[in-house]
Amino acid sequence: MKSISKAIATAALGLVLAGCTGTPMKTQQYDSSQYTVIGHSEGKATGLLLFGFIPIKQNDRFVRAQNAAIKAKGGDALINTQVQENWFWAYVLTGYKTTVSGDVIKVNR
Repeated sequence: MKSISKAIATAALGLVLAGCTGTPMKTQQYDSSQYTVIGHSEGKATGLLLFGFIPIKQNDRFVRAQNAAIKAKGGDALINTQVQENWFWAYVLTGYKTTVSGDVIKVNR
């Protein structure tokens, strides 16, 4: 019976730790001769934390906001990046609204 309890506890811990991992927002350094600035843009993404521990679209919201900003101008990357985050609370959940803004560039190929 103890081995079953240990297995359940280990599995639960594994699920909790796996649910807490996020996707890193990647940025690269470019020399000014490597790109053309298309214009300023901003993208937004929201993630929720249900009951304080169940993530819903939470872990990749920075990347989703960054991609939305790049896609809005049809570019390849974002430079001079700024990140803002606001949160809201609604009884059983906490929401996190992320805004990523910066200059969208087209990389010279």
